[in-house]
Amino acid sequence: MKKIHLLIPVLLLVACSCRKQAPQQNLVVGYPVEIIKTTDVVLNTHYAATVTGCQTVEIRPQIDGMLTKICLREGAPVRKGQVLFEIDPAQFQAAYDIAQANVNSAEAAVSTAQLVLNSNKELYEEEVISDFELNMAENELAEAKAKYKLARAELEKASTNLSYTLVKSPVNGIASMIPYRVGALVSSNIIEPLVTVSDDGEVYAYFSLAENQILELIAQYGSMKKAIAEMPEVEFNMINGETYPLKGRIDAISGTINSTTGAINLRAVFPNPKRILHDGGTGSVVIPSVYTNCMVIPQSATYELQNKVFVYKVVDGKASSTEIKIASNNNGREYVVIDGLSIGDTIVSEGAGLLREGTVITSKTQSK
Repeated sequence: MKKIHLLIPVLLLVACSCRKQAPQQNLVVGYPVEIIKTTDVVLNTHYAATVTGCQTVEIRPQIDGMLTKICLREGAPVRKGQVLFEIDPAQFQAAYDIAQANVNSAEAAVSTAQLVLNSNKELYEEEVISDFELNMAENELAEAKAKYKLARAELEKASTNLSYTLVKSPVNGIASMIPYRVGALVSSNIIEPLVTVSDDGEVYAYFSLAENQILELIAQYGSMKKAIAEMPEVEFNMINGETYPLKGRIDAISGTINSTTGAINLRAVFPNPKRILHDGGTGSVVIPSVYTNCMVIPQSATYELQNKVFVYKVVDGKASSTEIKIASNNNGREYVVIDGLSIGDTIVSEGAGLLREGTVITSKTQSK
Protein backbone atom coordinates (compact mmCIF):
# COMPACT_ATOMS: atom_id res chain seq x y z
CA MET A 1 0.00 0.00 0.00
CA LYS A 2 2.84 2.40 0.62
CA LYS A 3 4.13 1.92 -3.01
CA ILE A 4 0.73 2.82 -4.40
CA HIS A 5 0.59 6.08 -2.47
CA LEU A 6 4.04 7.05 -3.72
CA LEU A 7 3.20 6.56 -7.47
CA ILE A 8 -0.02 8.58 -7.60
CA PRO A 9 1.56 12.01 -7.08
CA VAL A 10 4.14 11.27 -9.77
CA LEU A 11 1.49 10.35 -12.36
CA LEU A 12 -0.53 13.42 -11.54
CA LEU A 13 2.54 15.59 -11.95
CA VAL A 14 3.32 14.15 -15.41
CA ALA A 15 -0.28 14.60 -16.53
CA CYS A 16 -0.33 18.22 -15.43
CA SER A 17 2.95 18.87 -17.20
CA CYS A 18 1.55 17.49 -20.51
CA ARG A 19 -1.58 19.64 -20.27
CA LYS A 20 0.51 22.80 -19.87
CA GLN A 21 2.35 22.06 -23.17
CA ALA A 22 -0.84 21.68 -25.32
CA PRO A 23 -1.51 24.61 -27.77
CA GLN A 24 -4.22 27.00 -26.71
CA GLN A 25 -4.80 28.83 -30.09
CA ASN A 26 -6.58 27.91 -33.35
CA LEU A 27 -4.25 28.96 -36.24
CA VAL A 28 -5.75 29.96 -39.67
CA VAL A 29 -3.68 29.82 -42.88
CA GLY A 30 -3.34 33.31 -44.43
CA TYR A 31 -3.28 34.28 -48.12
CA PRO A 32 -1.88 37.48 -49.64
CA VAL A 33 -4.57 39.65 -51.18
CA GLU A 34 -4.58 42.57 -53.61
CA ILE A 35 -7.09 45.34 -54.24
CA ILE A 36 -7.73 45.96 -57.95
CA LYS A 37 -6.88 49.41 -59.24
CA THR A 38 -5.97 50.93 -62.62
CA THR A 39 -2.46 51.60 -63.82
CA ASP A 40 -0.42 52.10 -66.97
CA VAL A 41 1.83 49.26 -68.01
CA VAL A 42 4.11 48.23 -70.87
CA LEU A 43 4.19 44.47 -71.38
CA ASN A 44 7.13 43.14 -73.35
CA THR A 45 6.26 39.90 -75.10
CA HIS A 46 9.00 37.65 -76.47
CA TYR A 47 8.63 35.65 -79.69
CA ALA A 48 11.21 33.12 -80.86
CA ALA A 49 12.81 34.32 -84.09
CA THR A 50 15.34 33.31 -86.72
CA VAL A 51 17.66 35.78 -88.40
CA THR A 52 18.52 36.05 -92.09
CA GLY A 53 20.42 38.64 -94.06
CA CYS A 54 18.22 41.00 -96.05
CA GLN A 55 19.63 39.26 -99.13
CA THR A 56 21.17 35.81 -98.96
CA VAL A 57 22.39 34.26 -102.20
CA GLU A 58 23.71 30.76 -102.80
CA ILE A 59 26.47 30.98 -105.40
CA ARG A 60 26.43 27.99 -107.77
CA PRO A 61 28.32 27.38 -111.04
CA GLN A 62 26.32 27.62 -114.23
CA ILE A 63 28.64 25.33 -116.16
CA ASP A 64 30.42 22.02 -115.52
CA GLY A 65 34.15 22.04 -114.93
CA MET A 66 37.08 21.93 -112.56
CA LEU A 67 37.83 24.66 -110.03
CA THR A 68 41.21 26.18 -110.84
CA LYS A 69 41.22 29.12 -108.44
CA ILE A 70 39.44 30.35 -105.31
CA CYS A 71 39.59 34.15 -105.19
CA LEU A 72 38.14 34.93 -101.76
CA ARG A 73 38.70 34.18 -98.09
CA GLU A 74 36.06 32.42 -96.08
CA GLY A 75 34.02 34.86 -93.99
CA ALA A 76 35.42 37.87 -95.87
CA PRO A 77 33.29 40.75 -97.20
CA VAL A 78 32.69 40.63 -100.94
CA ARG A 79 31.49 43.21 -103.45
CA LYS A 80 28.93 42.92 -106.18
CA GLY A 81 30.67 41.80 -109.36
CA GLN A 82 33.77 40.50 -107.56
CA VAL A 83 35.28 37.30 -109.00
CA LEU A 84 34.95 34.54 -106.40
CA PHE A 85 36.01 31.39 -108.29
CA GLU A 86 37.60 30.43 -111.58
CA ILE A 87 36.64 27.29 -113.52
CA ASP A 88 38.98 25.75 -116.10
CA PRO A 89 38.17 27.74 -119.29
CA ALA A 90 39.99 25.56 -121.86
CA GLN A 91 37.00 23.78 -123.40
CA PHE A 92 34.85 26.92 -123.29
CA GLN A 93 37.59 29.02 -124.92
CA ALA A 94 37.85 26.41 -127.69
CA ALA A 95 34.07 26.45 -128.18
CA TYR A 96 34.18 30.24 -128.36
CA ASP A 97 36.96 30.20 -130.96
CA ILE A 98 35.02 27.69 -133.10
CA ALA A 99 31.88 29.80 -132.84
CA GLN A 100 33.81 32.92 -133.80
CA ALA A 101 35.25 31.14 -136.86
CA ASN A 102 31.76 30.01 -137.88
CA VAL A 103 30.56 33.61 -137.65
CA ASN A 104 33.39 34.78 -139.85
CA SER A 105 32.64 32.05 -142.40
CA ALA A 106 28.90 32.84 -142.37
CA GLU A 107 29.62 36.53 -142.75
CA ALA A 108 31.78 35.80 -145.82
CA ALA A 109 29.02 33.57 -147.25
CA VAL A 110 26.52 36.39 -146.85
CA SER A 111 28.88 38.78 -148.63
CA THR A 112 29.40 36.31 -151.49
CA ALA A 113 25.66 35.63 -151.84
CA GLN A 114 25.02 39.35 -151.93
CA LEU A 115 27.56 39.82 -154.76
CA VAL A 116 26.01 36.96 -156.74
CA LEU A 117 22.54 38.42 -156.33
CA ASN A 118 23.68 41.89 -157.43
CA SER A 119 25.32 40.38 -160.53
CA ASN A 120 22.26 38.29 -161.33
CA LYS A 121 20.02 41.34 -161.07
CA GLU A 122 22.09 43.08 -163.74
CA LEU A 123 22.03 40.01 -165.96
CA TYR A 124 18.30 39.68 -165.42
CA GLU A 125 17.72 43.26 -166.48
CA GLU A 126 19.68 42.51 -169.66
CA GLU A 127 17.54 39.39 -170.06
CA VAL A 128 20.60 37.14 -169.94
CA ILE A 129 19.25 34.93 -167.12
CA SER A 130 15.78 33.72 -166.27
CA ASP A 131 13.52 34.41 -163.29
CA PHE A 132 14.50 31.06 -161.85
CA GLU A 133 18.20 31.94 -161.63
CA LEU A 134 17.42 35.29 -160.04
CA ASN A 135 15.17 33.68 -157.46
CA MET A 136 17.84 31.08 -156.70
CA ALA A 137 20.35 33.86 -156.00
CA GLU A 138 17.88 35.60 -153.70
CA ASN A 139 17.24 32.34 -151.82
CA GLU A 140 20.96 31.66 -151.43
CA LEU A 141 21.39 35.10 -149.88
CA ALA A 142 18.50 34.48 -147.47
CA GLU A 143 20.01 31.11 -146.50
CA ALA A 144 23.43 32.68 -145.96
CA LYS A 145 21.90 35.35 -143.71
CA ALA A 146 20.07 32.69 -141.68
CA LYS A 147 23.29 30.72 -141.22
CA TYR A 148 25.04 33.91 -140.18
CA LYS A 149 22.31 34.61 -137.59
CA LEU A 150 22.63 31.05 -136.27
CA ALA A 151 26.40 31.40 -136.06
CA ARG A 152 26.01 34.67 -134.14
CA ALA A 153 23.67 32.95 -131.66
CA GLU A 154 26.19 30.13 -131.18
CA LEU A 155 28.89 32.72 -130.58
CA GLU A 156 26.75 34.47 -127.96
CA LYS A 157 26.17 31.14 -126.23
CA ALA A 158 29.87 30.30 -126.31
CA SER A 159 30.74 33.77 -125.03
CA THR A 160 28.28 33.42 -122.16
CA ASN A 161 29.61 30.00 -121.18
CA LEU A 162 33.15 31.35 -121.30
CA SER A 163 32.12 34.22 -119.00
CA TYR A 164 30.67 31.69 -116.56
CA THR A 165 34.18 30.35 -115.95
CA LEU A 166 34.58 33.44 -113.75
CA VAL A 167 32.06 33.01 -110.94
CA LYS A 168 31.11 36.47 -109.66
CA SER A 169 29.09 37.70 -106.70
CA PRO A 170 25.71 39.20 -107.64
CA VAL A 171 25.44 41.11 -104.33
CA ASN A 172 27.46 42.80 -101.62
CA GLY A 173 27.77 40.81 -98.43
CA ILE A 174 29.76 38.41 -96.28
CA ALA A 175 30.98 35.04 -97.55
CA SER A 176 30.23 31.79 -95.77
CA MET A 177 32.57 28.82 -95.44
CA ILE A 178 33.65 27.18 -98.73
CA PRO A 179 33.04 23.42 -98.97
CA TYR A 180 35.14 22.99 -102.16
CA ARG A 181 38.84 23.24 -102.96
CA VAL A 182 40.92 23.78 -106.09
CA GLY A 183 40.68 20.72 -108.33
CA ALA A 184 37.12 19.85 -107.39
CA LEU A 185 34.72 19.04 -110.22
CA VAL A 186 31.61 21.18 -109.96
CA SER A 187 28.39 21.55 -111.92
CA SER A 188 25.14 23.46 -111.88
CA ASN A 189 23.38 20.69 -109.94
CA ILE A 190 25.82 20.40 -107.00
CA ILE A 191 24.13 19.82 -103.64
CA GLU A 192 26.09 22.42 -101.68
CA PRO A 193 26.67 25.88 -103.17
CA LEU A 194 30.21 27.05 -103.83
CA VAL A 195 29.65 29.72 -101.20
CA THR A 196 26.76 31.68 -99.71
CA VAL A 197 26.90 35.47 -99.69
CA SER A 198 24.72 37.22 -97.15
CA ASP A 199 24.07 40.94 -97.27
CA ASP A 200 23.63 41.57 -93.53
CA GLY A 201 23.92 45.35 -93.41
CA GLU A 202 20.27 44.91 -92.43
CA VAL A 203 18.84 41.66 -91.11
CA TYR A 204 15.37 40.17 -91.00
CA ALA A 205 14.01 38.43 -87.91
CA TYR A 206 11.14 36.06 -88.72
CA PHE A 207 8.65 35.08 -86.00
CA SER A 208 5.01 34.08 -85.61
CA LEU A 209 1.85 35.29 -83.88
CA ALA A 210 -1.32 33.33 -83.19
CA GLU A 211 -4.36 34.15 -85.28
CA ASN A 212 -6.23 35.69 -82.34
CA GLN A 213 -3.29 38.03 -81.69
CA ILE A 214 -3.40 39.23 -85.29
CA LEU A 215 -7.14 39.84 -84.96
CA GLU A 216 -6.46 41.89 -81.83
CA LEU A 217 -3.95 43.99 -83.79
CA ILE A 218 -6.52 44.59 -86.51
CA ALA A 219 -9.10 45.57 -83.88
CA GLN A 220 -6.60 47.89 -82.18
CA TYR A 221 -5.27 49.65 -85.28
CA GLY A 222 -8.17 49.25 -87.74
CA SER A 223 -6.28 47.36 -90.45
CA MET A 224 -3.11 45.39 -91.01
CA LYS A 225 -1.63 48.24 -93.07
CA LYS A 226 -2.13 50.68 -90.19
CA ALA A 227 -0.83 48.12 -87.72
CA ILE A 228 2.44 47.80 -89.64
CA ALA A 229 2.76 51.58 -89.94
CA GLU A 230 1.90 52.44 -86.33
CA MET A 231 3.23 49.56 -84.26
CA PRO A 232 6.00 50.63 -81.86
CA GLU A 233 9.64 49.78 -82.45
CA VAL A 234 10.69 46.31 -81.39
CA GLU A 235 13.81 44.95 -79.75
CA PHE A 236 15.81 41.80 -80.31
CA ASN A 237 17.11 39.55 -77.53
CA MET A 238 20.18 37.66 -78.70
CA ILE A 239 20.83 34.02 -77.91
CA ASN A 240 23.26 35.01 -75.12
CA GLY A 241 20.46 36.84 -73.29
CA GLU A 242 21.69 40.33 -74.13
CA THR A 243 19.51 42.91 -75.86
CA TYR A 244 20.68 44.01 -79.30
CA PRO A 245 21.53 47.73 -79.01
CA LEU A 246 19.55 48.91 -82.07
CA LYS A 247 15.78 48.77 -82.35
CA GLY A 248 13.91 47.52 -85.38
CA ARG A 249 10.45 47.67 -86.88
CA ILE A 250 7.90 45.19 -88.15
CA ASP A 251 7.69 45.68 -91.90
CA ALA A 252 5.77 42.65 -93.19
CA ILE A 253 2.97 40.33 -92.10
CA SER A 254 2.02 37.21 -94.03
CA GLY A 255 -1.37 37.22 -95.70
CA THR A 256 -1.94 33.52 -95.02
CA ILE A 257 -2.29 31.37 -91.91
CA ASN A 258 -0.16 28.28 -91.46
CA SER A 259 -2.72 25.46 -91.52
CA THR A 260 -0.52 23.27 -89.32
CA THR A 261 0.31 25.72 -86.52
CA GLY A 262 -2.52 28.23 -86.87
CA ALA A 263 0.07 31.01 -86.75
CA ILE A 264 0.88 33.93 -89.01
CA ASN A 265 4.45 34.82 -89.91
CA LEU A 266 5.83 38.32 -89.37
CA ARG A 267 9.12 39.96 -90.28
CA ALA A 268 11.03 42.58 -88.34
CA VAL A 269 13.98 44.42 -89.88
CA PHE A 270 16.97 45.59 -87.83
CA PRO A 271 19.94 47.73 -88.91
CA ASN A 272 23.19 45.80 -88.51
CA PRO A 273 26.09 48.17 -89.30
CA LYS A 274 28.57 46.40 -87.01
CA ARG A 275 27.60 42.91 -88.23
CA ILE A 276 26.67 41.77 -84.71
CA LEU A 277 23.74 39.70 -85.98
CA HIS A 278 24.45 36.92 -88.45
CA ASP A 279 22.46 35.08 -91.06
CA GLY A 280 21.08 31.86 -89.55
CA GLY A 281 21.17 33.18 -85.98
CA THR A 282 18.37 32.85 -83.43
CA GLY A 283 16.92 34.91 -80.62
CA SER A 284 13.61 36.54 -79.79
CA VAL A 285 11.75 39.59 -81.00
CA VAL A 286 10.45 41.69 -78.11
CA ILE A 287 7.22 43.55 -78.85
CA PRO A 288 6.07 46.20 -76.34
CA SER A 289 2.34 46.50 -75.72
CA VAL A 290 1.25 49.75 -74.04
CA TYR A 291 -1.89 49.64 -71.90
CA THR A 292 -3.29 52.72 -70.13
CA ASN A 293 -5.83 52.81 -67.28
CA CYS A 294 -5.96 49.04 -67.19
CA MET A 295 -6.25 46.39 -64.48
CA VAL A 296 -3.05 44.39 -64.02
CA ILE A 297 -2.82 41.29 -61.86
CA PRO A 298 0.03 38.84 -61.17
CA GLN A 299 -0.14 35.53 -63.00
CA SER A 300 0.24 33.81 -59.61
CA ALA A 301 -3.28 35.06 -58.80
CA THR A 302 -4.80 32.94 -61.60
CA TYR A 303 -5.44 29.35 -62.49
CA GLU A 304 -6.71 27.75 -65.70
CA LEU A 305 -9.55 25.31 -66.21
CA GLN A 306 -10.66 24.10 -69.64
CA ASN A 307 -8.74 26.88 -71.39
CA LYS A 308 -10.40 29.52 -69.23
CA VAL A 309 -8.65 31.76 -66.71
CA PHE A 310 -10.00 32.23 -63.17
CA VAL A 311 -9.12 34.21 -60.04
CA TYR A 312 -10.44 34.02 -56.51
CA LYS A 313 -12.22 37.18 -55.41
CA VAL A 314 -12.64 37.75 -51.70
CA VAL A 315 -16.37 38.08 -51.04
CA ASP A 316 -17.55 38.35 -47.42
CA GLY A 317 -14.20 37.00 -46.29
CA LYS A 318 -14.38 33.88 -48.45
CA ALA A 319 -12.82 32.85 -51.76
CA SER A 320 -15.16 33.08 -54.74
CA SER A 321 -13.98 31.68 -58.08
CA THR A 322 -14.44 34.21 -60.90
CA GLU A 323 -13.72 33.81 -64.62
CA ILE A 324 -11.77 36.65 -66.24
CA LYS A 325 -10.73 37.60 -69.75
CA ILE A 326 -7.15 38.66 -70.29
CA ALA A 327 -5.19 40.33 -73.10
CA SER A 328 -3.28 37.86 -75.24
CA ASN A 329 -0.01 39.72 -74.63
CA ASN A 330 1.80 39.19 -71.36
CA ASN A 331 5.33 39.44 -70.01
CA GLY A 332 5.38 36.08 -68.26
CA ARG A 333 4.64 37.66 -64.85
CA GLU A 334 1.47 39.75 -65.23
CA TYR A 335 -1.86 39.72 -67.04
CA VAL A 336 -3.91 42.67 -68.24
CA VAL A 337 -7.55 41.99 -67.32
CA ILE A 338 -10.08 42.94 -69.97
CA ASP A 339 -13.25 41.70 -68.26
CA GLY A 340 -14.39 39.91 -65.10
CA LEU A 341 -13.05 42.26 -62.42
CA SER A 342 -13.91 45.76 -61.27
CA ILE A 343 -11.97 48.52 -59.61
CA GLY A 344 -11.92 47.93 -55.84
CA ASP A 345 -12.35 44.15 -56.01
CA THR A 346 -10.10 42.18 -53.69
CA ILE A 347 -8.42 39.05 -55.04
CA VAL A 348 -6.07 36.43 -53.66
CA SER A 349 -2.74 37.35 -55.27
CA GLU A 350 -0.86 34.09 -54.68
CA GLY A 351 -1.62 30.40 -54.34
CA ALA A 352 -4.84 30.44 -56.35
CA GLY A 353 -4.19 26.88 -57.51
CA LEU A 354 -4.30 25.64 -53.90
CA LEU A 355 -7.58 27.31 -52.92
CA ARG A 356 -11.10 25.92 -52.95
CA GLU A 357 -14.44 27.66 -53.30
CA GLY A 358 -15.56 29.12 -49.99
CA THR A 359 -12.15 29.00 -48.30
CA VAL A 360 -11.99 31.55 -45.47
CA ILE A 361 -9.45 34.20 -46.45
CA THR A 362 -7.42 36.06 -43.90
CA SER A 363 -4.23 38.03 -44.16
CA LYS A 364 -1.02 36.12 -43.51
CA THR A 365 -0.46 38.36 -40.53
CA GLN A 366 -3.84 37.44 -38.97
CA SER A 367 -4.22 34.48 -36.62
CA LYS A 368 -6.61 33.20 -34.02
